[in-house]
Amino acid sequence: MMKRFEHRVVLITGAGGAIGRAAAARFAAEGAALILFDRAIAPLEELAQQLGAQGCHTLPLAADVTSETDLAAAIGTAEQHFGRIDVLFNNAGIGGLDATAVDMDARQWDTMLDINLRGIFLSCKYGVPPLVRAGGGAIVNMGSSTGRHDTLPGSSAYMASKAGVEAFSRSLALQVAPHIRVNTICPGIIETPLSIGQKAGVSAESFFARFAARIPLGRVGRPADVAAVVAFLASDQARGMTGTALLLDGGQTLRRWISAPDLVH
Repeated sequence: MMKRFEHRVVLITGAGGAIGRAAAARFAAEGAALILFDRAIAPLEELAQQLGAQGCHTLPLAADVTSETDLAAAIGTAEQHFGRIDVLFNNAGIGGLDATAVDMDARQWDTMLDINLRGIFLSCKYGVPPLVRAGGGAIVNMGSSTGRHDTLPGSSAYMASKAGVEAFSRSLALQVAPHIRVNTICPGIIETPLSIGQKAGVSAESFFARFAARIPLGRVGRPADVAAVVAFLASDQARGMTGTALLLDGGQTLRRWISAPDLVH
């Protein structure tokens, strides 16, 4: 595997989840030192121990992305520890809380927007200055293909939060150029516990098989797929890209606009 991140420090929020762990493993394999953020410290310490056994220098820190105090302090600690931050992967987020706009409790709306959108704003607010001090770098924000279309009936808060991530990223890309590149990754359904949520009585196998049948490539995405694209966007190979949003949905978005006969003929 290429070593695109040797002598670079990568900060990952939501590092305790499936995609966060996959991204950490990918960046570690490519030579990066890692700052691991999540609300619970125990999963981060376990991940840090695993990656440390492979020679990766890691710093696990408990931080809630909705807390400005938490993020400001944790990012300051991380920069002081490593002396620099080069890449910021804003991965922390939640799904679920499905309800129509009429039925949704305002507190549910606030929770979704606080974590999925405000959390990215705060991470960038306090993460941009260290990247500038390091001489520049890259930010990758976690969006979703759902920000483009409604595949989840009643997911108005989730859609709004993810569409907001794309808009925020485009604006930030102009504000921090030419020193920092800012891009968004927009996965479709990914095989993680978060995707299944609280759907009682539904096996993971049947749940993901149902989605795979609707995807032109015939498979549900995996955390390693997301990690590979995030690493590309954060690397110098994407040095000409900023303000972009890359879909990673196996063609599912296309299927909403192209009928089966059109695909054949």
